[in-house]
Amino acid sequence: MHNIDNLDQQILRVLTKDARTPYAEMAKNFGVSPGTIHVRVEKMRQAGIIEGTKVRINERKLGYDVCCFIGIILKSAKDYEKVIAKLEGFDEVVEAYYTTGNYSIFIKVMTHTIAELHSVLATKIQLIDEIQSTETLISMQNPILRDIKP
Repeated sequence: MHNIDNLDQQILRVLTKDARTPYAEMAKNFGVSPGTIHVRVEKMRQAGIIEGTKVRINERKLGYDVCCFIGIILKSAKDYEKVIAKLEGFDEVVEAYYTTGNYSIFIKVMTHTIAELHSVLATKIQLIDEIQSTETLISMQNPILRDIKP
């Protein structure tokens, strides 16, 4: 495990806000050389702390107005991998979790409309034989969305 110090934490905080922040800008703000920032970032990449960079997309601006969470109860725990493989084939399923509690699997689904959500449920998810039942929770808004604070 790679131990991160205060400088690493500062670098991670800046990069999680804007991954395009120049190393020179961070170096100036932190009182170190751009080379130091580069070395620190590379070490954190090699350690797996930084797994990559990505663009954050505003789903609503692309017309995805329906966000929901679906709790899935499997007929048998042994069906988990088979169900995950099938869910992976549905573009509308954007996240999946193996959970404890009432549900074996908890997924996040994004669609353009309620009608489209109904179609995804009726013609895709609920047709998976290994699923015993589902419960759908529609998200009204997403007031907190952030990365973990390093």
